[in-house]
Amino acid sequence: MMNGVPRPTRSDIRFGPAAAQCAGWLYMPSAQDPPPLVVLGHGLGATRELRLDAYCERLADAGIAALAFTYRGFGDSGGIPRQTLSVRRQLEDWEAALAYAQTIRGIDTSRVAIWGSSFGGGHAIRVAARHPELVAAVSQCPFTDGYASARARGIGTALRTVPAMIKDLVAAAKSDDPVTVPVVGSPSSNALMVAPDALPGYSALIPAEHKFTNEMTARSAFQVITYRPGRAARQVKVPILFCVSRADSVAPTAATLKHVRNARLGKIEMFDAGHFDFYVGEHFETVFASQLAFLRQQFERVSGVSDLSDTT
Repeated sequence: MMNGVPRPTRSDIRFGPAAAQCAGWLYMPSAQDPPPLVVLGHGLGATRELRLDAYCERLADAGIAALAFTYRGFGDSGGIPRQTLSVRRQLEDWEAALAYAQTIRGIDTSRVAIWGSSFGGGHAIRVAARHPELVAAVSQCPFTDGYASARARGIGTALRTVPAMIKDLVAAAKSDDPVTVPVVGSPSSNALMVAPDALPGYSALIPAEHKFTNEMTARSAFQVITYRPGRAARQVKVPILFCVSRADSVAPTAATLKHVRNARLGKIEMFDAGHFDFYVGEHFETVFASQLAFLRQQFERVSGVSDLSDTT
């Protein structure tokens, strides 16, 4: 309690199939009336500990409940194989999160929005296209086109992952131990993200006390390259905010804009922030302020009343 006002609460949650449950956090604001809810999912290889708590805290302070989760196979979520990217499974995790949201007591289940960043920003586009009942969606520095991202890496850089990918596919066929590559690394490495700002930017998101596993099965690279969620933007029927970097080293800006301009109810905001700058410091404050204003507007549009806190 601060100055006599109850603080938002955070609870650990789990949802989904028993053998592959997603671990998450549920933040509940102190408001007496049932609040709206935002479901948040992260980017490539990331767990919710990598700064999603910062977004959830701000949302809860503003009177909005927040549910952040970690994809199965990563972090403290269940599921096997571990450290393996599956677009299909991650989209199923989003579906499970939305289904769980409808069971949460004390929230306004008619006012649910989604928020995704980077690879999760691409998922947010796909999920919003599937769920016209959502009030809104936010897609931050979205990964929209794997082919475009691969071209931006350069052919030589992209080819460094191929030998490990082939070995890993063979290992999977033989049920041998997987062959892994770093999620993020230096420009000379065979990591999945090798832009000059990737390693320092990603590392800055990892709390000192959090044990983060910086590796992914090499076969995951194929999922990254072939995923093109931006093509679903034209199918989105709910208001969606795209927060786009003017100089994105991971999700090329030109390709992103080409896709997101097709969203009928899309709003595009451009920021002078690199792909990893969105999460920290002044850039975080600026970007989140825009996202919160957008979400408030959409939640109030549905409810017809302004019932959210002005706290930012």
